[in-house]
Amino acid sequence: MGISSNITRKRLKIILFIAISIFSIYFTYLFHVQILRGYLHDERARLTSRRFDIVETIRGTIYDRHGRSLAENRGRYAIAVTLDKVPEEERNMLIARLSSSLAIPRQDIAQKLNAHNKNDPDPVEIGDKFVLQDIVHIAEHAEQFPGVKWYVKNFRYYPEKERSSHVVGYVGQISSEELQILHNQEYERGSIIGKSGVEFQYDAVLRGKNGNRYYRVDAYGREIETEEFVDPIPGHDLVLTIDNDIQNLVWEALGERIGAALVLKPASGEVLAMVSYPSFDPNSFYTKNARQAFNAVSLHPHSPFLNRVIQSAYPPASTFKIIMTTAILEEQVFGLKQTVDCIGHYELGDRILYDWQRGGFGRLNIFQGLALSSNVFFWTVGLERLGIDHIVDYSLNFGFGENTGIDLPNEQSGNVPTPEWKSRTFKERWTAGDTANFSIGQGFLNTTPIQVANMISVVANGGRAYRPFVVKEIRDRTTGSLVERREPELLSEIELDPATVENVQRALSGVVEFGTANQVITTPVVEVAGKTGTGQVSSRTDRFDSWFVAYAPFDAPPEEQVVVVVFVEAVNEWEWWAPKAANIILHGIFTESKYSEAVTSLRQARALWYL
Repeated sequence: MGISSNITRKRLKIILFIAISIFSIYFTYLFHVQILRGYLHDERARLTSRRFDIVETIRGTIYDRHGRSLAENRGRYAIAVTLDKVPEEERNMLIARLSSSLAIPRQDIAQKLNAHNKNDPDPVEIGDKFVLQDIVHIAEHAEQFPGVKWYVKNFRYYPEKERSSHVVGYVGQISSEELQILHNQEYERGSIIGKSGVEFQYDAVLRGKNGNRYYRVDAYGREIETEEFVDPIPGHDLVLTIDNDIQNLVWEALGERIGAALVLKPASGEVLAMVSYPSFDPNSFYTKNARQAFNAVSLHPHSPFLNRVIQSAYPPASTFKIIMTTAILEEQVFGLKQTVDCIGHYELGDRILYDWQRGGFGRLNIFQGLALSSNVFFWTVGLERLGIDHIVDYSLNFGFGENTGIDLPNEQSGNVPTPEWKSRTFKERWTAGDTANFSIGQGFLNTTPIQVANMISVVANGGRAYRPFVVKEIRDRTTGSLVERREPELLSEIELDPATVENVQRALSGVVEFGTANQVITTPVVEVAGKTGTGQVSSRTDRFDSWFVAYAPFDAPPEEQVVVVVFVEAVNEWEWWAPKAANIILHGIFTESKYSEAVTSLRQARALWYL
């Protein structure tokens, strides 16, 4: 009996221990779940019910130097569909109605909607280029468009359209390739980014920073309350060096001719006008037919996206004789009173090189040689006196073969050929014929119009060239206060004898006074110094590039002068238009008149025979 009782007590103790252990484990688990993990579940539930919307920032406005808008923000309508509010059996019908009403291909809408879960409570945007009539139609037939909402979005508008597009540029949605590069700079899918021009170069300044609105939703995805609002930071405004009046004057003077034109201040580098043709209207990229418009520009045979002022390099032709004249005088290899007998051709070995005037010019000194642009003169002095090394050195000193560093993207450097370059590139030795071509701005030498502008700026400034720039000021969009002002930056300085500078300036004045530009630079309101250039693109064609580079007023200090460069490509019908356009531009600038007014004024002065 005693043994049985002990066994019973031991069993009870074991059972009690097991029961207590099980209870303890269960209690501990409940405590862990209810208390310790409760905080975690609450936080997860809070985060699950928390959503956010991006609050779009305002991109900075771009102004010309007088405060006239060149790129601004305007409102337009976007349309989105909230999928969890669209019965599944009505989705195809909704897509069909939207396609018909908004003139959007059905497959484009379906593709955007099908990329999201059918129960997604967040609106899916199907487009953002709609006008008020589109919204009115949907609102009037709201029962046919379940789950459809609309709202206003900012878009970029360019008042000057194609006239300033190469300077200002345009914006668009960031591409996947761009996002891979910029993902760590607060860009994300759908970000708007500058694609060209100032919009691209100063995107970080213009874009600002988006804000966020955080809010909570219930189990059905319906908004309950706003928890937090982070204000967007607007982008800064930009004030350009561009004068829109001069920009329009230059645009109309160049006309529908493939080429480029530029006006800048030689004493500071400020670009007053920059035109490249053909151009493009960036506003067409923000319409319903944006894809077709972009493709049309991209596939155009003459590359409207190309800014020919800084992105195309050409032989400078006889404008290069400015550098040749400077080098000849500075190196003192040919005296002011010495002459060359320009008989219309030059014998180079077994070759005969013909001047542009077959009959020749007779005996010419250096002033007459530049004014009449005699090839024989520069072949003779270049080959027999100056030599290739000096020609190369002065070309480089004047900035050829290097970027100017203008604050615009994708500038090209052109090419200054050397014997070493030719050997490396073509595995051929340098010849006297190469030096002859180089001496008159032909052959392998290539320069951009902005480099040619800097070339004559050196002469106007007595040896100094300032870095060209197009953004003058950065201003706070909210307060209008100045954030940063661009100051002139010395790009290069050539140590030239003052007598050399004076004589080159005098020679350039002679080009207009009695030389090749005498018949076309006819404006009576300002004295002009400049140089014509005519480049034959092939010996088998009668097509020629047309150059004219000038500064005015000739007798004014550099601070009061402007430099004008006009270039017309040989693909245009030959009409020797570059100096003719420059004449109208210079007359318009110094009479403060528009193109039509300048033309009328020149006609009244009987100084415009070619229009």
